[in-house]
Amino acid sequence: MTTIPPSPDELHAMDRALESAREAAAAGEIPVGAVILGPDGEVLATGRNRRRTSTDPTGHAEIVAIRGAAEAVGDRILEGCTLVVTLEPCVMCAGVILAARVPRVVFGAWDEKAGAVGSVYDLLRDGRLPHAVPEVVAGVRAEECAALLEAFFSERR
Repeated sequence: MTTIPPSPDELHAMDRALESAREAAAAGEIPVGAVILGPDGEVLATGRNRRRTSTDPTGHAEIVAIRGAAEAVGDRILEGCTLVVTLEPCVMCAGVILAARVPRVVFGAWDEKAGAVGSVYDLLRDGRLPHAVPEVVAGVRAEECAALLEAFFSERR
């Protein structure tokens, strides 16, 4: 992980990601939200989990946002972009982050059960993979991000 703090644009993007996570919860989805920032800090795309309300098993917030950003820039490579997400990405999402060549990832809460960016796995920094290693900023507003998830799951138990 890096000790570089998130930028003001990234903090604002985390606000938007949290808003998307709350929208996901309201729709009965696991509350995870994501934002892709372009090289100049503009929001290219947002995403929220869409697995429970669709038939798409890849409907994670990160993938929804990455698809939207790729469409916005007209390329599958998201050079100079930043992913901001409320929960540590899973293995599937980490693979898509690498495939899209996202150079910077900022996330909120750690996922101690399925995280692939440092908790359970560390796929983004696995030197055996052929892609450049993204910079990772972890734990941004972690308590707030985790509280959304805890509230969602406690209501369903």
